Amino acid sequence: MHFTKIGILFAIGLAASSTQAAGLASIKVPESADKPALSAFVWSPCATPPGDVQLGPMTMPAVRNCPIDGSKLPLVIISHGHGGGSLNHHDVAETLADAGFLVVALNHPGDNFSDLSRSGDISIMFQRPQDIKRLIDFLLGDWQQSEKIDPDRIGFFGFSRGGYTGLVLAGAVPDFHDATVPCPEPAPICGEIRRNEIPVEPLARDPRIKAFVLADPLSFFSKKESLRAVNAPIQLWSSEHGGDGVRPENVAALAVNLPDKPDFRVVPGSAHFAFLAPCPPGLAKSQSEICTDQSGFDRAEFHGLLDADVLEFFQRNLASERKS
Repeated sequence: MHFTKIGILFAIGLAASSTQAAGLASIKVPESADKPALSAFVWSPCATPPGDVQLGPMTMPAVRNCPIDGSKLPLVIISHGHGGGSLNHHDVAETLADAGFLVVALNHPGDNFSDLSRSGDISIMFQRPQDIKRLIDFLLGDWQQSEKIDPDRIGFFGFSRGGYTGLVLAGAVPDFHDATVPCPEPAPICGEIRRNEIPVEPLARDPRIKAFVLADPLSFFSKKESLRAVNAPIQLWSSEHGGDGVRPENVAALAVNLPDKPDFRVVPGSAHFAFLAPCPPGLAKSQSEICTDQSGFDRAEFHGLLDADVLEFFQRNLASERKS
């Protein structure tokens, strides 16, 4: 279930050139009495030609702090996997922003590349959906650019634990005792599950989110009863070989058990980390576990298809005529 590399934030590479430009800015949701601050990146439509933005070992085509071009824009929230970060799916974010979406990707406190303090604790599985709710509350309320968002057109993209997070937000109820999910000790979360040390906290859907893209989601939802409240459109992606606690058969079971048939895609020749954006050469050398794909699999080529299909799904399901 656990991935121990802390450098997963930088599992990204050069994005393909685009005819538009993505604005790029950072935001922070203030801490409260019992909740930590949230940090995030915002991609937005931008009328200025893009330049190269250097963040750590990677270069992205973007414009820092570009004025947001447009109003009442659809919003997509991105949730990373275990030990990941807000830039893991930057190519998806750039594609959506170039097409007129606002995109916000956060770092989940306690379960990100620079802070793994709670990543092994079962409580993180309850905190993650709350992180997303707090982020949306802030974006629609206190954020200075809140008027740029159409609150009736909010989508979600989640990978691995981020996919789990999306399922909870869509109304799924996890069964942490699900024997089909590999959870060997000594991982702390597995011991907590075995000892039934599971927090008594509500896990409620967020009806503001109207459409979900879930890539290789970690699934504690093998029973139909766990999914019966899910009714939003879902695009569900599965790697062929899985990894990091995600089994392809569990993702396939989601496709069967969801009340409404999802747009289900299996990616031939892929393993779990193929959904991370392509690695630049330096990272590929130092973090081969997350950067190396199966022989014959072209991650860059796949991401061209992934980005286009995710864009088409959100354009179709967050179109203005779908507003309620």
